[in-house]
Amino acid sequence: MRGVAKGGAQRHVRCRLAETARHGLMMPDRRPGLRIESVRQANLTSILGDLHLGGSASRSELVARTGLTRSSVGALVGELVRAGLAVEERATSDGSPGRPSPVIRADALGNVVLALEVTVDVVAGAVVGLGGTVLARQRLDRHRDRGAVADTVGDVVALAQRLERIHGRPIDPLGVGVAAAGLVRRPENVVAIAPNLGWREVPFGDLLAEALPYTAPITLANDADAAALAETRRGVAVGVDDVVLVSGDVGVGGGLVSGGHSLIGRAGFAGEVGHMSVNPDGRRCRCGARGCWETEVGEGSLLRRAGRSPDAGRRGVEAVLADADAGDAAALAALADETRWLAIGLGGLVNVFNPQMVVFGGFFGRLYPYVIDGLRSELSHRALAATAAGLLLVPSALGPDGPLVGAAELAFAPLLADPLGEHRRPSAAAESAGDRADP
Repeated sequence: MRGVAKGGAQRHVRCRLAETARHGLMMPDRRPGLRIESVRQANLTSILGDLHLGGSASRSELVARTGLTRSSVGALVGELVRAGLAVEERATSDGSPGRPSPVIRADALGNVVLALEVTVDVVAGAVVGLGGTVLARQRLDRHRDRGAVADTVGDVVALAQRLERIHGRPIDPLGVGVAAAGLVRRPENVVAIAPNLGWREVPFGDLLAEALPYTAPITLANDADAAALAETRRGVAVGVDDVVLVSGDVGVGGGLVSGGHSLIGRAGFAGEVGHMSVNPDGRRCRCGARGCWETEVGEGSLLRRAGRSPDAGRRGVEAVLADADAGDAAALAALADETRWLAIGLGGLVNVFNPQMVVFGGFFGRLYPYVIDGLRSELSHRALAATAAGLLLVPSALGPDGPLVGAAELAFAPLLADPLGEHRRPSAAAESAGDRADP
């Protein structure tokens, strides 16, 4: 999991977060007292969001980065410090005249979330501190026959215990974010269907809440949606408003960002690009339909075309790519077929969503150097020239950590939206209230 990029693009994201908070908080009630409190809350969100995404800063830098006045920044920083959300410490002198300004940073150790990823053959987790600091991380490969719900819950509990040992202290998270490979009904934390796991109508959020020893709220999301969020917050798509992310391994998923906002649909099912019908005479998909895009692209299809077992997994893919590097005709032909079918699906997505950027994650990120030239050529006659004009085709900057980064951002969302709100731990909220009441 990577650090935070800085600059104009990152300020763009921080400003969008602050603007969203202001609009969401100020519109419902126009009474003066509540309006003032709403502005204060939005400004706290702006400062904390800036520290979370932009990293440490002096008060002067926060003034420049947020547009707030120096006196407002001073008061708000004081509140965040007293609430245990930020730390203000003396900066190391760089040798220039004058006393160095204190530096404010998010308190990572005191405010952590648990980020989890669940796919067919991987369970991954990370303890992430406020500001995006990764305090512990673990990725466990598992046999594909361990996809049953009970096995998966057990694997997640074992992973959390291992993360505590790596972290060296008990985990008391503010939230738990989970990126799962399947269609997720977000309001209910239910995996409606995960064809490659064999799940239907699984209340996965409730099952984890019962099994994990935490009282923190759980937020469940599709893994590709989480990865798309991560790329726009901390990855290659920072500052880009219209993004399509395609990610594949056992299956194929997509994450959509339109106008700077995640596009998830009414029930949270938008982005299931792997189940677009692209070949009416194609293979039967695990979802029950025929000719889905994920039957023509992805790990299994490449291995099959290269004459290998479709269950050979990542090692099999690496073997095919090694053969391609050596000039093997069968491997090169398999990659050419993969490129053509990838372009067929992407051409439709580009025409429908008119993105500024397409990000390739997971398996497709690994394939990127082998397919990009052919993909550009294929797209030139599979997408409308107008919709593809200026289109950027880029590999993920976060790689396999994308879904974990996105899951952490989802878990931090309530805190960032309302830094001193009731959703915080009762002890911390009480201490914060007591500090604010001091004369």
